[in-house]
Parts: sequence; C-alpha cells; structure tokens
Amino acid sequence: MWGFLLCHLVALAEPGLNPKKTYEYRYEGMVNIGRGMPNLVESGVRLVCKVKIIGVSAQTFLLRVSNLNFEEFNGIPGKNAFDASPKLTKRIAAELSKPFMFEYAKGRVGDIRTSAEISDTIVNIVRGIIGFFQVTVKTTQRVYELEEFGIHGLCQSTYANEEDANSQELSVTQIVDINNCKKKAAIYRGMALAVDNKLSKERGDSVISTVRYVYTVKPTVDGGLIKKAHALERQHFSPFNVKGGNSKLQLVLLSVTDTVVTPAVGPMISRGNLVYKFVKVLAQIPILMKKLDDPVPKIADMIKRLAQANIYQTDSATSEDVVVLFQLLRVTSLENHEVLWKQLSGNDEHRRWLLDTIVEVADARVLKFLKNRFKAGDVSANEAGQTLLIAFNHLAAETDLMEMEFLSMPFSKSHPMLWNTVVLSYGSLVYRYCTYEYDRSCPAAVVQPLLDLVIDGLKRNNEFDMVLALKAIGNAGHPSSIKTIRRFLPGVSAAPVTLPARVLSAAVQSLRHLAVRDPHSVQDITVSLFVQRHLPTEIRMLACMILFETKPPLALVSTVTAFLLEEADMHVASFSYSLIGSIAKSSTPDNHFLSTACNVAVKILAPKFGRVSYHYSKAMHLDWFNDDFLIGTATEIFMLKNAASYIPTEIVTKGKFHFIGKILQLVELGFRADGIKELFRQNIQVFNGHLSYADFEAIFKVLQDWKTLPGDKPLLSAYTRIFGQEFFFADLNNDLIQSVIKTVSPSAGKESPVWSMIENLQKGMSWHWTKPFLMFETRYIQATSLGLPLEISKYYNTVTTITVNAKAAISPPLTDRLGQLLTSDVSLVTDGFAGFSKDQFVFHGINTDIFQCGAELKSKTVVAIPWEFSMKMNVKQKTFEIDLPACKEETKLFSLSSCYNRFDVYAVSRNIEEPSRAKMTPMMPDSVEANKDIEPPKQRYLTSGQKVCAEANIYGAVFCVEFEATRSHYIDEYPLYYFLGYTNFACTIQPVQSNKPVDKIHIEMNASLTKYPVSVRHLLDTLQKLPKLCLQNSDGSIRTFVPSCTPPQALNANSEPVFAIKVLAMNGNTKPEGYEVAAFYTPAAQMDNTQLIVSQIGEEANWKLCTDANVDKVRQEQLKMHLRWGAECQSYEMSMKTATAHLPGSRPTLKAKIHWKTVPGYMIEVGKSIEKYIPGMAFLLGFYQKHATNAKHEVSASVVVFLNVNNRSNCRRGIPYSIEKVNKTCSFFPLA
Repeated sequence: MWGFLLCHLVALAEPGLNPKKTYEYRYEGMVNIGRGMPNLVESGVRLVCKVKIIGVSAQTFLLRVSNLNFEEFNGIPGKNAFDASPKLTKRIAAELSKPFMFEYAKGRVGDIRTSAEISDTIVNIVRGIIGFFQVTVKTTQRVYELEEFGIHGLCQSTYANEEDANSQELSVTQIVDINNCKKKAAIYRGMALAVDNKLSKERGDSVISTVRYVYTVKPTVDGGLIKKAHALERQHFSPFNVKGGNSKLQLVLLSVTDTVVTPAVGPMISRGNLVYKFVKVLAQIPILMKKLDDPVPKIADMIKRLAQANIYQTDSATSEDVVVLFQLLRVTSLENHEVLWKQLSGNDEHRRWLLDTIVEVADARVLKFLKNRFKAGDVSANEAGQTLLIAFNHLAAETDLMEMEFLSMPFSKSHPMLWNTVVLSYGSLVYRYCTYEYDRSCPAAVVQPLLDLVIDGLKRNNEFDMVLALKAIGNAGHPSSIKTIRRFLPGVSAAPVTLPARVLSAAVQSLRHLAVRDPHSVQDITVSLFVQRHLPTEIRMLACMILFETKPPLALVSTVTAFLLEEADMHVASFSYSLIGSIAKSSTPDNHFLSTACNVAVKILAPKFGRVSYHYSKAMHLDWFNDDFLIGTATEIFMLKNAASYIPTEIVTKGKFHFIGKILQLVELGFRADGIKELFRQNIQVFNGHLSYADFEAIFKVLQDWKTLPGDKPLLSAYTRIFGQEFFFADLNNDLIQSVIKTVSPSAGKESPVWSMIENLQKGMSWHWTKPFLMFETRYIQATSLGLPLEISKYYNTVTTITVNAKAAISPPLTDRLGQLLTSDVSLVTDGFAGFSKDQFVFHGINTDIFQCGAELKSKTVVAIPWEFSMKMNVKQKTFEIDLPACKEETKLFSLSSCYNRFDVYAVSRNIEEPSRAKMTPMMPDSVEANKDIEPPKQRYLTSGQKVCAEANIYGAVFCVEFEATRSHYIDEYPLYYFLGYTNFACTIQPVQSNKPVDKIHIEMNASLTKYPVSVRHLLDTLQKLPKLCLQNSDGSIRTFVPSCTPPQALNANSEPVFAIKVLAMNGNTKPEGYEVAAFYTPAAQMDNTQLIVSQIGEEANWKLCTDANVDKVRQEQLKMHLRWGAECQSYEMSMKTATAHLPGSRPTLKAKIHWKTVPGYMIEVGKSIEKYIPGMAFLLGFYQKHATNAKHEVSASVVVFLNVNNRSNCRRGIPYSIEKVNKTCSFFPLA
C-alpha cells in the first residue's frame, strides 16, 4: 500500500503538461556583461514576453510568443535604465509569433520543430524558454545528482528538494556545472595549434560558469505543474578573479485554461533537441554589426577604397575597415568569388588586396577558389604560395576539406618554393582537421598522400623529397603515420636503414606532435634510438630531446639515468645531462611531475657530469610561470655537436607561451651545417678551439674552399616553425652561391638580372607593396541559459605598406660590365614609406547576427617611417653624400593608443535594425570626480604622463617620446582592471625653431682622406698655443692610469686619416652649421693608436670631443683610453685602463680602472647608481666581493679566476654556467 502511495506521489510531482490545457506564462530573460564593480559601465539586453503552451497530443505541444518587448542597456547599473528597441522588437516578434512545436513527456524536452524560415538565432532563444521545462523531480530523495541533457549540453546537475507543508508545493533547486559537461555546447576556433595540457588546466580555466534553477512545482493529477521558476547564470574569468557577466531568467505561470481549438500550423522541419545549436555562428565577427545583403558590390568598392587609401603609406584611419571586408567575404559564395576575381584581377593593387583578404573566408570555399586559380594558371607562383600558405593555416577545418587535390595538381610543382609550401601547408591542414573534427580518431586517409610521397622518395633514394615529406608528416602529427616513420629509423625499422643523417634527423623530428598525441609509442621509439650507441651522435641527442617532450614517467627517467652512467660519448652525456638539469628547475605546470623525476636524476648524474665543459653539446630550458595569472613562457636552446668537428651539427631554438591550460609554441628556428662541417673536417689544419686570432684565420681559409663541396650538398640548411608548424625551409648550396656570385660579379654583363635592375632604376622606378593580414583570430563561444551565445574572442589585424620611388644617374654610363659602377659617379633621388598599422580587439559578450552587447577592448599601434633624400657616391674615391629635406611638419614614427576618444575598454551595444543607436561607452568614467561615491580604498586612479624631447636646434628638428596613461585599479583583487583607462605612447619628430633657417641637411662621408680636415687642423693649432695642460702619470702604481699621449703628440706626420663624416644644416645664404667626426690611426712599433675627434662646425663654435685609444702590441691584453670634451677638448676629462694577466702559478686576473679629472654632474650621479648596482649583481652571480677605498675621482674593478670550479646558478632558476676548470670571484672598489 505504501509503495502504491509513494509511486502515486512521484507521479503527481513529476513535471508534466495536460494535452487538453493551455498554459500561459510570463517570461523575462536578461543578460548583462560587465565587471560587477561600482560605477563601472555595463551593457546588456532584456527580453520580456508572454508564452502560451497549447497541447496538441499526449506528448506534443505548441508554443507561441506574444507581447514581446526587446530592450538594450548601456550605462551604470542603478543609475541608467533599459531602453526599448522598437525596430529590433518588431523583427524578433515577427519570427517568435509563429508557432513552435516541441515534444515533452515526464520533464523531458524532445524534438523541436519550426517552419523553415525561422532563423537559428530565434530557435535558440526558444530553446532558452523551453529549457525551463527540462527538470527532474524525485520526491524520494532530497539531494541527488544526474547527468542530463540541457541547453548547455550533456552536463552534471545537482538537485535539492524541499516541500512546503502549508502549500504542499515543492521547491526544487538545480545546479548545473557547465565547466564539466561531457558534450558541452561550446566551440573553439583559432586555437587548434595550441596544445591542451591537463596539469595546466587543473590550476585554472579561462571561463568558469554555473547555472542555478529554482522551481516551484505544484503536484496535480496531470503531473507536477511549474508555477514559477527563475534561473541565474554566472561567468567568471578565473585567472584574473573578475566577474564576467550574469544571465537571469524568470518564468511565472499566469493561467491554465482548457484548450478550445488547437491552432492550425503549416509545414515544419526538425531543428533538433534542446541542446544549443551553432550554425554559421563564425560568420558573424563580434566587433562590428553590418548589414550583409548584396555583398559583392560592397566588397569591390571597399577593396578599391582601401587600395587607394594605402597607395603610398599606411592609412591608420581605415585599417579597421579591413575587418569589415573579412566579414563581407565570409557571407559570399564561390560564384561571388569568381565574379570578384574577374572584376578586380586586372588591377595589380586590387588583385593583391583580393588575394590577401579572401583567405579569411576560412572554409572550403576559399580552397575551391584557389583550386580554380591553380587549374587556370592565372596567378603567379609567388601569389599562389602566399595565398595558399595563409589559407591552409587559417581554415576552420570541415569534413570536406580533405577532398582538395592540391598535391596532385601540375601547377603546384611549377616552382620549388610553391611545392614546398603546398606540401608543408597540407600537413598543417591535416593537423588542424584532426584537432577540430576527430581528435585522435582522425581517419588515416587524410594523411595518406603524405605517406605516399615519403615512400616514393625512399624508393627513388631522393634525399630532398624524403626530407620534405617527413617535415610535412611532422606538421600533420597523425598517429597512423608512426608505422611509416619507423621505416626511416635504424634499429626501429624491420629492415636495415642506411640513410643520410639529414633524413634521419627529419624522421626523428617528425615525431614531435606525436609526443603529445601518442606518447607511449614515441617513448618506445626514442628510447630504442637513444640506447643504440652505434648511431650518429646527433640522432641519439634528437631522440633524447623528443623523449622528454613526451613527459616520461619517473621509471623511464630512471632508465635513461642508469644508461647515462655508462655512456662513453661525452656529447650525448653532456646534452642529456644539461637537458635533464634544465627541466629539473622548471616551474611550468606541464613539467610538474617531470621536474621532480629530473631532480632525482640530477643528483645521481651530477658527480660524473656536473663539470662537463661547454665544448660539448648542450641543451638549455628556461621558463617562468605565474600561478595568479596562469601565464608563463619557456625558452629552449639545443646545440648538437659530435667529436668529429667543433662546428655544431644542428642548432635549435624554441619559444613557448603558457596561457590558462594551453601551450602555444611560438617560434622555432633550426639550422643544420652539414656542408660547413664537412668542409672543416676535410680542410682545417690549425684550430685549437680557443677562438683566438689564429682560429679565426684558419676558419677564413677553410671557407675560401667552399667550391670543393658537391653542387647538391648544402652548406647550410635552415627552417622556421610558427605555432609548431614548419612553413619554411631552405638550403644554401654550392650551386646557389655560385649563381649569386655570378650575378653580382664585377665581370657580369648585360645578361645579369642586376643589369636590368640598374637600367630600370635609371629610367625611374616605383615599387609598392601592401599586405593586410589577420595575424590571429581566436574565438570561444558557449551557450547561455537564455539561448544566446556568450563569446570571448581576440582579433589582431595588421596592414603593412612599403613604397619606394627612385631614380639614378650614372656617369660615365655603363657599357659592358657591372664593374664599371666601382669607378663611376652614382647619384640617386628617392622617396618612400615603410610602416604598419596594427589593430587589436578583445570582445566578451553576446554576439548574434541581429544584436551584440558586451565589453570591448581596442588598441592601435602605428609605425610610420617616411623618407626623402638624394645621394651621391663614388666607390673608387670612397666618398658618399646624402641630402635630407628639413623637417617641416610633425611626423609620428611610432604610436600606441586607444582607437576612440580616450579609453581602451568600452561597453558596447549594437543592433542590426537601428545602427544609429549603437553605443560604445567607456567603462571607466571620464574623471575621478564622477566616481566620488566609490568607497576608498577599494579603488584608486593611477595617472601618469611624461614627455621627453631631444632638440637639435642646428638642424631644426626635435625628437620626442611621449607617454600618458590613466588607470582604474582595484587593489590586489582585480588585476584585469588595470586595462581600464586611457593609454597613449608616441615617438615623433617635430620641427623646431632653429638658429638659422634650414633648407636641407647635408651628410658627407669620406674614407679617402689624404690630409687633416679643417676643424682638426684648427684644434691642433689651438692646443699648440696652450701651456702643457696634460695630466701626468702617477707614481707608477697601478691604482691610477693617465695616458701619456695628447692630441698634439698623437696627430703627427705618422697619423693616417681613416674617415671623416660631416652632418651639416645648409642654407643658401649662410655658412653651414653642424658637426664633423674624424678618425685617425697611428701605427707604431709597440703600440697602435686610434683617435676619434668630434667637432662642432659654425662661425663661433669651439666644442669638441677627443678620444684616444691604444692597444699594446707586445702585451695585447692591455687597452688604454683617454676621453676629453668641451671647448677645444679642455672642459672635461676622464681615462680608462683595462688589463688581463695570467702568470704561471697565479690566478687569471682581469682589472679595469677609470680615472676622471672633471666630469659633468649628471655623470657623477650615474656613476653612483652603478656603484650601488654592482655589489648586488655580484652577489646574485656568485662572485666574491670585498670593499676597499680608491683614490679620489677613481673607480676600479678586479676579477680573479680560481681553479677547480663548482657550478653556480643565477638567482633561483638561472642558467647553469659551468666553465671548464675555472671558477669566478670578484672584488669591487666603490667610489671614494
């Protein structure tokens, strides 16, 4: 009996709707985006309506919306109100008033159906309304957990029930943990190349979201009737401890009536279940709201306008419009693209803009467009390579992308660099495709074309083809490629492998992405390679490098450690030990467990390898990580050598960026020196490895024999990877060098390309290049309870412009060979521009195709370098002249500032129907007074500004650096608020009132002097008339040093003028003013002396600077320098002496001493600052220091080197800098 009653009570409470009833509810949904702090502006929207639910059948119900009102908010909560949006209300109501059908039984929402013309945005809003009815009620349990579908996906829900004894109503609270949904209604775009790291994610996530539903359920004979319900959804940016926004929903039952007539409905289509659906959501860029109808003429007009605006220099005012162009291109069809190509390809500027921007369509349409261009052959190899590279790497991969046949098209192989780009980019495309669509279950068919390429290269024994294909396979990182890679690795392959070291290296490095995707398989391979002592040293070290990329467990690290204790190859031992030691100091989350294992290994290996010389191979890993912001960086440098040569076989540098659970591999550069190493192995005779003068002389002699290498043997190979994807590699071989030398050789004639360039330059040449480029677009979009998409996105767009106009004249003109240029007078007149405008946008808020609301950060960086000058030169006479126009107007060379008004962060509201109502309000009010109600000390305003200028009155110009910033900063709690405010930083050149009018600035350089310049002769005459004012040597002790030679003694008949440079302000009616620099060299039997004299030129100018430096030829370890400046070099004076010594049985010593007679006051202040800085740095670097007192006006330092070193580390986690058989201590003597 009790069981029957219990089942009956459960049935009464279980939510249900009577198919013969009509239910009317009042619905209100509101979202606000802001920081949730007092007096900060927020934005939001509110939707209020009546909802009728009419029974159609036992499990089918009809939903209709009426009395709709849509409102927008942009202001300060509590001070401003929502504003009605009548036109947008009308548009939304037109769709919501149509019938929506949905299945419903026992608290579960099933299939949703609508007429075909209803937009996806409106269907998702309806999902938010219907989502209130998706609830599970269990009267037998007060607290219970369920995994169930909702608008956010398949998520974990926690329920709590409480019964009101008086009303006999049930209060049901449901908490949904959105962060841990198994099938979350969210999408990432633009982060496919960022590696997810579980350990990093455990320390924090980018967005934390929770939803709380509270229902009041009344048991009825038809089931539990939802009388009212409300929901609150919150988002937080966890690393910054900042609230991101709230969503509030409310549903109140107004009436329940009998259904008289069921409304008739027309044809309907299924729109899926309750889970939020993303359909074409990526087409809507969140930082703009434009009507996208009839896009083709808009695109054509915008390309023409942008091309014209940037025809000479970057127009920073229109650089943001490029993003609008991307938006328009994303709503066009392939047919539209072909129409645009026919319209614009005839003009070089328009053609380039179309090719550079169409890549941001970012789906199969752009690949089909490029396929048409390849088939038609109506683009150059250069155009095709640039466009394909960006298109492949910006794709939002879809299931039909792998059907493109670029690898088999003849045009792809028409140029070597284009073929390289096609193959490498295809590998990148496979990686992105598998990341987005199938993860580790990505079908093997997508990587098969690359596997076929590498096997074909192996059969033909073509080294270049094997390397190229292996690099592309490395880009792809497909697990099914492991079997093929094994065939190229000795001791791992089933068959014997005899391949060049370069191919083996490419094969090992092709495992780099698989180290993350399939670490166990990679560990088996790399350990097998590492323990084979007969393999090339380089391959074993690369295997070790990849092995530690897999983050091996303690047991595997212990195995490697035990093996290293028996290692005889010191390069392998040194490389492995330094790598393990560097990782042991790591602080990034991904190395948390590995660093512990490496610490144990270091303690075991240190007694044997702790003092290994830097002559051997090394690996270095440096990193830092901030747990509060969840941000960090890492840098790695690998230098691989072997016993056969001092020249490194390979050098690799890597940079990584850690950000909230993801690791982005920024830039990687690699160099191989196979040919150079072979050259040195065969030809070098005298080389002791100390990098002395004799070593450099031996190196130079060897390099002169580069022609002895085979034509196909590269001297040097280099590659570049960005975000872990290799996009460029090239070889410098014998044939290429000879080709370049032949082209620029003085004996080259009219057949040389340089000859044609010179002819064009004499006729007058104009060259212009503009490149719009979306550097990155990252977007994260997740569903909210209202059925609106919450988006966090970042955009970084740049427009780069280079313009060069030039015309040359050659006298006498060239007749038959390029060498005649060396004896001709050459003049050149040129003007141009180089610069860029970079726009960065960050958006957080609601982004739909009909309205947007949220927070937006905008910044703009502008670099502008214009030039205009004329030049004359004669190589034989070693003369060079440049004329620059005087500064007439202010020119910004660099600026970093906000885009609008005076603020960086805005609350934005936009809707498609009323563009004039768009609002972009600074989040921080314009003045401190506006925030006088804010309680101290929660908030403070930081305002700073500075302008520093360096005037050159003689030349009529001033260079200024200006900085101004205002910040709203909530102390300690909310570090993200530092971005609220105004920022401006600029470097400018401005005209300034000069002593005399300036027509132009004349620069003259002469390196064929035969006599002293006039200013120097005047100096010598003046000094000879003065008493002997020179400083004398001290009593012989090494405490002080004063050079004995003075300018009258140094500049004698043996002094050889080296060069002279004049920089003069010219005016046709007056004598020029400016400065002259002259350098002289005085050879002697025991000492070489060099002088540098800087003189001011003018009618009454007498300021000069005299520098005298000499090196003792007998004791090359001594250097002396004497510096004087002021009126005829007599106002101020100082000298310096450095010396090294290493007598048998003593410690190597380095001593430096500075002595001054008179110096300006600011130099004394700088010296005191250095004095305070040096002891602290000495302590940090592990130097020994002691204090002593110097003579007045003297400072000296001594570095003494001891034998038998111990390792020292800079700070806590610095660079271990062990030096073979030496240690360092240092004595510092402070100023008196």
